Amino acid sequence: MTDEQKPGVQDEDKRMRKIRSFVKREGRMTKGQARAMEQYWPTMGLNHEDGPVDLDQVFGRSAPVVLEIGFGMGKSLVEMAKAEPEKNFVGIEVHGPGVGACLLYAEELGVTNLRVYEHDAVEVLEDCIADASLDRVQLYFPDPWHKKRHHKRRIVKESFIAQIRQKLKLGGLFHMATDWEHYAEHMVAEMNEAPGFVNTASDGDFVPRPDFRPLTKFEARGHRLGHGVWDLIFKRES
Repeated sequence: MTDEQKPGVQDEDKRMRKIRSFVKREGRMTKGQARAMEQYWPTMGLNHEDGPVDLDQVFGRSAPVVLEIGFGMGKSLVEMAKAEPEKNFVGIEVHGPGVGACLLYAEELGVTNLRVYEHDAVEVLEDCIADASLDRVQLYFPDPWHKKRHHKRRIVKESFIAQIRQKLKLGGLFHMATDWEHYAEHMVAEMNEAPGFVNTASDGDFVPRPDFRPLTKFEARGHRLGHGVWDLIFKRES
């Protein structure tokens, strides 16, 4: 009997891995999204099952790498990649229609400095991304899991932060944004407890929305209704 077969061994780890920070709601792809997946995945898609990835080889150049977790339909990610052609962008999203929409929009804007995964971000980070290889990690508007009994599903927690620290270069940035004030406070509390990071905010805990993060239609509507959005940028210092 191997260690993995013995009762109780690694059970806790397996239970924790089953607690996802997302729910897979797989809507139907449009014809355009499906066409984009078929045509552009071979050149822009990355597969978790392929294991460790050499990003310099994937992009055909050595450049700063920005990785975004949970890019939704990909509009802002594509616009960021278009605006910063000197950087390489990697996006991770679990929802197929969003990945298809992202590829379609990237094709429309002629973006070539973007690659995407359709998989769980925690597993991609663990199995595919080299340590100290990322210049910026972006986590925008993750599911806040606002009910207390669901807080264990929040992605920003000790183990995840440690993983981000491992993948960031020294001096690399971890940029988060949320429109849930309680989740923003949770993020600050978790990051303040985490070793190796320093808050870049000069006044209080939060920073103004940086120019490189596009203002979404949803966010603009929220501003008009008086809703807040909180940006946090922490730098890996050790």
